[in-house]
Amino acid sequence: MSDSLLDLDGVSAGYAGRPVLREISLSVQSGLVVVILGPNGHGKTTLLRCISGLVKPTAGIIRFDGKTLNRHSSEKIVKLGIAHVPQGDLLFPEMSVRDNLLMGAYLCASAEDRQNRLEKIYALLPKLKERWEQMANSLSGGERRMLAIGRGLMTQGRLMLLDEPSLGLAPVMIDQIYAVINNLKAQGKTIVLVEEHPKRAFEVADLVYLLEDGRIIWQGKPEDMTGRQKMLDAYLGG
Repeated sequence: MSDSLLDLDGVSAGYAGRPVLREISLSVQSGLVVVILGPNGHGKTTLLRCISGLVKPTAGIIRFDGKTLNRHSSEKIVKLGIAHVPQGDLLFPEMSVRDNLLMGAYLCASAEDRQNRLEKIYALLPKLKERWEQMANSLSGGERRMLAIGRGLMTQGRLMLLDEPSLGLAPVMIDQIYAVINNLKAQGKTIVLVEEHPKRAFEVADLVYLLEDGRIIWQGKPEDMTGRQKMLDAYLGG
């Protein structure tokens, strides 16, 4: 489709000769939230790493906005407009909230532009503005996750990859994380969201892919899962 922002065609990948992804084909349309669901250890994180250039595919083609990404470095892929928020926090613990955010804009040469980006993040995530001088390692788990998302948004990428942003958080913090995702969706942000648990992800998803043993076994809209909860629970171990 003409508004397709990201396309994977027959992508395979793995580590040290061990296959993890097997002939993955999917499409992400601009302005939509696409959710990748699957059990632990079945390739979800590897899929995002392939898109962001951290893992190179052994077969197939990855295209972003019509450009082939296979040979690009992760830095080049960030420049093209893909922001990857990995599983966990991976922050700079001895740096302030503000400085962690600014690291997300390291490719931006203009001090004025960096400050404008900061103000936008503070408006979206006001808790970070309250904590702007604190060291990252002094934040709660949910606040660190917010900071990781904010740093990803500082790149102003056209596509955001979110790897299990709710992992290990208390329900009240999960509510806050998904409020942010809903806000980004309302702004027209294109998001690929990896999750293990479907309930909250279905609330924001426009399209869902189920991944098992490195292969896509089902795709459709969240409402297409109506009446299939037992199957989904069995598949995800719920």
